[in-house]
Amino acid sequence: MAVQLDDQLMDILACPADHAPLRLGTVADPEADVLTCTSCGLRYPVVDGIPVLLADEALPAETAPGDGA
Repeated sequence: MAVQLDDQLMDILACPADHAPLRLGTVADPEADVLTCTSCGLRYPVVDGIPVLLADEALPAETAPGDGA
């Protein structure tokens, strides 16, 4: 299920780690229930429509194919 968040909310949400803007989903899965930092790549889960913007709850950045990970 794709995350549905208000455009105005998305305009003000930022990554708690480096304060960069967030985008819905991931590069590999735009329908993922996460917000992804446009700078560091950390992924923050969205649970029951509520973004969990805690660094301790963040998922690691995705690795691009061929990065050796």
